[in-house]
Formats: sequence, structure tokens, C-alpha cells
Amino acid sequence: MPLPRPLKRVLASVTVLIVLIVALLSGPAYMLASQQVPLHASWHDADRSSSGLAPDPGEVREAVVQVYAARAFEWRGAFGVHTWIATKAEGAERYRVYQVMSWRRPTVESGYAPPDRRWYGNPPTLLAELRGERAARAIDGIEEVVPAYPESDRYRIWPGPNSNTFIAWVVRQVPELSVDFPPNAIGKDYLPGRIVAQTPTHTGYQFSLGGLFGLMLARDEGFELNVLGLTVGFDGQSPALKLPGIGRVGMAQPTGSSGEESVDQDIP
Repeated sequence: MPLPRPLKRVLASVTVLIVLIVALLSGPAYMLASQQVPLHASWHDADRSSSGLAPDPGEVREAVVQVYAARAFEWRGAFGVHTWIATKAEGAERYRVYQVMSWRRPTVESGYAPPDRRWYGNPPTLLAELRGERAARAIDGIEEVVPAYPESDRYRIWPGPNSNTFIAWVVRQVPELSVDFPPNAIGKDYLPGRIVAQTPTHTGYQFSLGGLFGLMLARDEGFELNVLGLTVGFDGQSPALKLPGIGRVGMAQPTGSSGEESVDQDIP
């Protein structure tokens, strides 16, 4: 006996939804299956040493701003990365690091720390760098907007607001900063109090419904589709695919500074 038409539509919709979820989770599943994400690690014993990516403040007098990303700790690393900003004012002898920590209230942490240290065993990737006068202007902007972050009393690992939400929000407020975030920076598309905003590179626009669904189109980021907080897309400027969990697969990603430098993304 043939199924009623309404039931066929329901079954078809459920099938499409299951296929979509499986496709979105295939990237994180691959990261776990290939053992590229260490499990059963210890917070206390994890490596937090410097990676050597930051200029030595004893040798570099000019102002410096850097934006970093590193795989999140343990199983979370199969899905995404943690991002932070490091700044050094002109003539300063140490760096100030800005980031969001889930266990803090308010969540925003601002203090002096090694700027380029490993995130509990996971090596960082340099996403953007500024030096000189432009960096000095950016530092003034960062110091001004950080206290105004509207989600400082909330943290939600998925779909945001989280650490990536904070860094992306700061970058959007500071014209000197241009950051092409990794597609697996879950939470970067959560737009506090808005559904439309400029992209973090200031070269396009994005639409987002609470970080759960959204679209992005920009000269630097390319095209991104956000479904349930996971991103798929492509970058036509520096050709690469953008995949959930895995991140960027293709050409090296520009740092977002002068446009002359590039960095290798942490991909299999």
C-alpha cells in the first residue's frame, strides 16, 4: 500500500536532515579517527610553552598586534579552535593577551602572558599581524572596545557566545584589524544583538541567526554557509575548501596584515 503524500514528505525531510547532519559531522569524525586530536590529555601536564611566533619585545621596540588560533583542548579540538589577541605597545617589555575563558565571570581575561604559547599542547597558528603605527592605533581601539563586549557574562561553547565570538566581535570594531578566521572557529558567526554585520576582514557582509544558520560573502573570506554552527564554503582568492572540523584545505591563508605574508593552516 502506497504511503500517504504527507508522510512521504515527512520521511523525505527527515532523510535530508539526517544526511546533512552526517555530512557536517564527517569532518570532526575524521579528526578523531585519524588521531590528530589528542584525547585523555591532562590540563595540568599540557604544554604551554612559547611557539616562537611572536617577536621578542627585547629586540622589537615597535608596537605589535597578533591574532592567534589553536585547536581547542581534547575532544573539542575535533570541532574547532580557540582564538586570542596579543598586543605589545611601543617600547613595552611584555605582551598583553585578550581572550575569553569559559569558567570566568566576567568571561573576558586581559593580562600579561606569553603571546604565542601552545593552547594546552596544541600549537598556535598566526592569523593576523600588525606592526608600527597601525598596530599602535589598533591597540588603542582594542583597549577601548574590550570593556564594551556585550556578552561578557555569558558563555556557551556552541553555537556561542564563546571565545571566538569575542575575538571576532573585537576585530569587527577595530578598523585596523583584518582577520580571515578559520572556518572551524565555531562561534565566530554569532553576532551579539544583530543578524547582519560586516565580516571580520571588513571586505563583505554576513547574515546569522544566533550562530546556528548563516551566510557570508566577502572578498577575503569568500563564501561560507553556516549550518548548526558548522561551516562549509570556499575561498576563491586563495583557493581552498572550508570544511567542518578539518578547517581550511588548499592554499595557505593570508595573515590579514600587509597581505604579503601567509601562514599554513593546521590541516591534515
